[in-house]
Amino acid sequence: MNVTAVVIVAIVGVTIIKLAKLMDKARQNKSGSSQQARQYDTQIAALRERIEVLERIVTDEGYDLKKQFNNLNKDDDHVA
Repeated sequence: MNVTAVVIVAIVGVTIIKLAKLMDKARQNKSGSSQQARQYDTQIAALRERIEVLERIVTDEGYDLKKQFNNLNKDDDHVA
């Protein structure tokens, strides 16, 4: 085998190793991003649940925000 053939084989070998490492890294990033997507989905579901609870509180017939503000104003008038 001449020197040129050895150099070509070495270059091809190094290139194959680098490509394999890049492909492995890409797979790891893909699995990491899917894990992050699952975390986002979990957070979004929790936030939706909190919003639903707040909507139920605000739309509840027994929840009278204006009355509560008036009561607070009356309490402030008595203190002052």
